[in-house]
Amino acid sequence: MRTILIPTDFSKNALHALQYAQELYKCERSCFFILHAYMDEVYGEYKAASPEDLEARKQIKKEESEKQLDHLVGAVLGNPPNPLHNFETVAVFDSLVDGINDFVNEMNIDMVIMGTKGETSDHKTTFGSYTIEVFKYLKCPVLAVPEGFEYRQPKVILFPTDYMLPYKRRELKLLGNLARKFKSEVHCLYFTDFEELSMRQMDNKKFLEGSLSGTYLSFGTTSVKNKAEGIMEYVEKNEVGMLVMVNSRHSFFEDMLYRSTVDLLGLKVGIPFLVMQNLNR
Repeated sequence: MRTILIPTDFSKNALHALQYAQELYKCERSCFFILHAYMDEVYGEYKAASPEDLEARKQIKKEESEKQLDHLVGAVLGNPPNPLHNFETVAVFDSLVDGINDFVNEMNIDMVIMGTKGETSDHKTTFGSYTIEVFKYLKCPVLAVPEGFEYRQPKVILFPTDYMLPYKRRELKLLGNLARKFKSEVHCLYFTDFEELSMRQMDNKKFLEGSLSGTYLSFGTTSVKNKAEGIMEYVEKNEVGMLVMVNSRHSFFEDMLYRSTVDLLGLKVGIPFLVMQNLNR
């Protein structure tokens, strides 16, 4: 059974992510865990409160969260009807990132799917600050679904890579399953000014080919430029339906993330963005 975690703040974007998840896995037996982390709601209004007041506030927020989660499940259950899907709710007194990470480890979650909040005045990214934090620190694949994105099967999946990472087999299996299910083309794009790969890169490329066997796999190169702009250009020219990148220490994605070029992607990428993790789980 596929295990999917959907964090929610009970916004339209979080509901949109849940509905997208239902469509993405509508033909697979899946359990959707819907998680709400409410620690910030407790401390946000009671910074100088007594321990007793905080404990009372915590209990109130816990009960409110559980009711809202039950209401959310009631709104999506059976719409559309799918006997392959099961829903579980989780209310945790924790920060969003820590709450997600702990639950992912406890339940061995396959993927986290979360909505994005549109352009925000503080971060000016489609992803929003919480999504970027989840991208950076979660040890589980994270799929960010842009606000207003209408579900469609990802017939072309773009996978920018420098072939420097020994990818995790479990992560590539998830990508391969998605690609085979939708008969998607997976376009591996390498930004480089050099024609030849190193021995390390060739080994990783072969592992990638073996792990994604049975998919429509293609390899392309393009000269080095602003990587975010190059990705956006490729997305537009090739009608890409999903962008996939890998997060690891000293990786292509991490370089983009910490240099803030991901902000440009955040502003303009209008398709689901899957970040696979190459961190130890």
